[in-house]
Amino acid sequence: MKLSYLVRGFPGHPFHPPLTDATIGAYTAATAFAVLAAAGVSEENLTKAWWLSLLVGLAVTAPAALTGFVDWLGISRGTPHWRTATAHLLSMLIATGLFALTAFAGHDRYVEGEMSAQALAGTVFGYGFLAVGGWLGGSIVFVHGMRVLNLTEEPAARAAATTRASARPCGYAIVVSLLPAASSSSARPSTIAASRSAEVSPGSG
Repeated sequence: MKLSYLVRGFPGHPFHPPLTDATIGAYTAATAFAVLAAAGVSEENLTKAWWLSLLVGLAVTAPAALTGFVDWLGISRGTPHWRTATAHLLSMLIATGLFALTAFAGHDRYVEGEMSAQALAGTVFGYGFLAVGGWLGGSIVFVHGMRVLNLTEEPAARAAATTRASARPCGYAIVVSLLPAASSSSARPSTIAASRSAEVSPGSG
């Protein structure tokens, strides 16, 4: 197993996307709690939930940022893919900075159980940059195809496995090596045809 798998994840199963899901989920919850608390809905309880959710988001951001940065280092500089990934990185850095500052300055809000306009604004602005970064992150995968093997006919058991030796999906030989059943079945008709032609050939007997 390659040492890079410990940080980047396995071919077809990168670590960064699920970590960002957890991060975005925590920040989404924090933003919802902040808005509801500011609206007066169970303000004390939701203000505490808001601050704790920010802490969860910041905690998960650390491994998400590490895995994403390692992926970013592997992108060819100056390419459209790199520009999209860099914009994604910057958006997420700004969002994280806003959430961190808001959590630090908002600890007294947690203690008192009262949402402030400053805490709400910091959370909402942070979430805005988070949404932009998430949109760009989707472009990295679904437009530029980063870390996508694109093996649409891969059997479910193999698709869930983490034993592939290479993350590079391009090349007919790689696809065939990953799909021995498909390659053998596709080769069978030509083998049968060749044997039949040998049986009827004039020089066969």
